[in-house]
Amino acid sequence: MEQQLTAFIYPFILFVVLGVVAPVLLANVADKAARRKDDDAGLSPVAASAPVEKSLYDQLGGAAAVDAAVDIFYRRVLSDAYIKVFFEGIDMDKQAAKQNAFLTMVLGGPNNYTGKDMRVGHKHLVEKMGLNESHFEHVLAHLRSTLAELGVGDEKVAEVIAVADSVRDDVLNR
Repeated sequence: MEQQLTAFIYPFILFVVLGVVAPVLLANVADKAARRKDDDAGLSPVAASAPVEKSLYDQLGGAAAVDAAVDIFYRRVLSDAYIKVFFEGIDMDKQAAKQNAFLTMVLGGPNNYTGKDMRVGHKHLVEKMGLNESHFEHVLAHLRSTLAELGVGDEKVAEVIAVADSVRDDVLNR
């Protein structure tokens, strides 16, 4: 009986060590090595394991997409008799560059916007030219149409419009 027990115990211990303990130990070693590598790279444990979500700017196509959108958008705006008056006498190349930088920033791209804050930049249009809610709605409609023309899906269009709409009170100086 003792011989049978010994014949059973040694293989059982070997099985436990190789089948249970060794994999757990190896997993811990691998986990520690991965954490050390992340620490060396300056990553927090959360940042190292969490998937990076792309910004709306990147999801839309980055700089090329924003450039195309600004170009189409201003062609639409300047052909709209109801709102083009707000752009008379404006250097449209500079205006497009400011709009491009602003959209890039608010959509989560690189922040190179150096223009005025929305309230300050539009205050004179409200006070002297009567910029109002209906003008703002026209601008949003042109933005929607521009994005649709570029093939942006409804969900992303809604996200961009929500970002644009978030500055409504500032643009209208309320």
